[in-house]
Amino acid sequence: MPMLTDRDRAAVRKEFEKLTGPVKLVVFSQELLAGERCRQNEQLVREVAGLADTITVEVLNPAIDRERAQAYGVDQVPAIAVEGARDYGIRFYGVPLGYEFSNLIDAIIVASTGEPALSEDTKASLRALAADVDIKVFATPT
Repeated sequence: MPMLTDRDRAAVRKEFEKLTGPVKLVVFSQELLAGERCRQNEQLVREVAGLADTITVEVLNPAIDRERAQAYGVDQVPAIAVEGARDYGIRFYGVPLGYEFSNLIDAIIVASTGEPALSEDTKASLRALAADVDIKVFATPT
């Protein structure tokens, strides 16, 4: 049974008109640790990727593909790495449903274009930072 409704698919297709380059969604999945959540995550990612020709999916098992998981900095499942022309460090842990789903779609668009939707003032402030910053956003169902 599909996770996305017809209405969801239509809305995502409309958003994906903004895609300008290829995107790879690297899914980290491990049946033994988080079976149902990993299956849900894989299904969701495949459904989303099926809505644009420029999106590909690669599924890795971190227990088997240890070096790749380490290279991505992924140490838990389910996880998704969103890559465009390069790896921007965008990661999702857990299944991005509900409010997090729109963030996944936005991340795919940003990875595709290579340009975050930020104001010039924000970009200037970020350029002024003296060192890299690791930002983590945590969400919980309400």
